[in-house]
Amino acid sequence: MLEIRNLSKTFYAGTVNEKTAIDRLNLQVKDGEFITVIGSNGAGKSTLFHLIAGSLLPNSGNIYLDGQEITFLPEHKRARQIGRIFQDPMRGTAPCMTVEENMALSYLRAKKRNFRFGISKEDRAFFQEQLAMLHLGLEDRMKSPIGLLSGGQRQAISLLMCTMVTPKLLLLDEHTAALDPSTAQKVLTITQETVQKNHITTMMITHDIEAALRLGTRTIMMGGGKIIMDISGKEREEMTVPKLLEQFRERSQDSVFSDRMLLSEK
Repeated sequence: MLEIRNLSKTFYAGTVNEKTAIDRLNLQVKDGEFITVIGSNGAGKSTLFHLIAGSLLPNSGNIYLDGQEITFLPEHKRARQIGRIFQDPMRGTAPCMTVEENMALSYLRAKKRNFRFGISKEDRAFFQEQLAMLHLGLEDRMKSPIGLLSGGQRQAISLLMCTMVTPKLLLLDEHTAALDPSTAQKVLTITQETVQKNHITTMMITHDIEAALRLGTRTIMMGGGKIIMDISGKEREEMTVPKLLEQFRERSQDSVFSDRMLLSEK
């Protein structure tokens, strides 16, 4: 479904600040897989997502989505096939526009239809039905500017906007990191339910190792721009946080972890 071949990305090449963010990385993602992505700061996680989404171009290597090469496809064209939610709840929505206006823009773009003046009764009813499934009471706030909503509400709507028309791939870039623990858990629950219901191929970056092992179907750990560990099935089911960290240290010869990863260790 998603195939990455020998992908590399270097910043500031040829200077004293040269930094290899992605180093000849290979990855195959099957249709319907939910992969959680973990690793220390600077491991290359977000850079990988930027390359998949098209906001960065690689120095070498190839990216294929559903059999089509998208390595150098413009970002706005990939957006019709790839949904993405960022860590910052302020990104991905237009704060001065209403909830229903934001949803209309996303829906019409995904459906490859031109934006028209006004929102039809049919579309409005569809948006209301979709919002009701979040169980956050947002179906009664469709006329409210989305900028007035809480971070958790905005992230839930962003998720809905990305999945109203099922994308081929969904990228979640630490989409709960800026939320308080209770709200983050609600958004994660909504995420898992939405992904399972619509059978969406998903990749999710997280610093919460416990959640990474609990959610989804497969976990990859990155380090130095490479995939250091790739676990699924029984191996993943039996994996514990301390065991995962120890194996990562052995395989990568790297004992440096971000504070958030260490704090998630149980």
